[in-house]
Amino acid sequence: MTLTQSSFALAAGAYLQRLQGCFSAEILTAVEQLANELRQAWIDGRQVFICGNGGSAANAMHMANDFHYGTGACGPGPSLPGLRVDALPANTGVITCLANDTGYANIYAHQLQVKGRPGDLLIVLSGSGNSANVVRALETATAMKIRSFAILAFSGGRCLELAEVPIHFRIDDMQIAEDTQLVVGHLCMQWLNSNKPTELASLT
Repeated sequence: MTLTQSSFALAAGAYLQRLQGCFSAEILTAVEQLANELRQAWIDGRQVFICGNGGSAANAMHMANDFHYGTGACGPGPSLPGLRVDALPANTGVITCLANDTGYANIYAHQLQVKGRPGDLLIVLSGSGNSANVVRALETATAMKIRSFAILAFSGGRCLELAEVPIHFRIDDMQIAEDTQLVVGHLCMQWLNSNKPTELASLT
């Protein structure tokens, strides 16, 4: 059976409507908290860690790229050094070592224990909110006094309870869940570009 253009347009329109409908006033308030926290971390030179699995791991690396370079170099005003950001899924050697030697559930928590400091920031990306490695990362962040945000979908899972600030999209669709992660990242990036800290101007 050949799909007609109109059937695709209907499917695409329904998908985009569901995606747009995810962004309620409540969600945008939580995203604003994240944006403000990122800006303050930028000013303070605090480290930002991002993690997830599968598509969420890829999104963690995408967001880290945006915050590392795009946030400071793009947009109006002076070109500034970006945030101190680390996508925890990015180093294959570290991931496979920790998974092999300590168990897959520890691949992010162990990195936080080595790299993290009190006051740093963790952003967890997860559809279900129940993956053991991101749950353990949030538990470790709490123990280390690292501020934590989680971008979640479905029921929110354990991460909904553990994250200091959950950004919970109540959508039972993994593709839209992954889309929301990048939209949140891009919203923060563009806002940060438009609100570059004057405190960092001396570094240019």
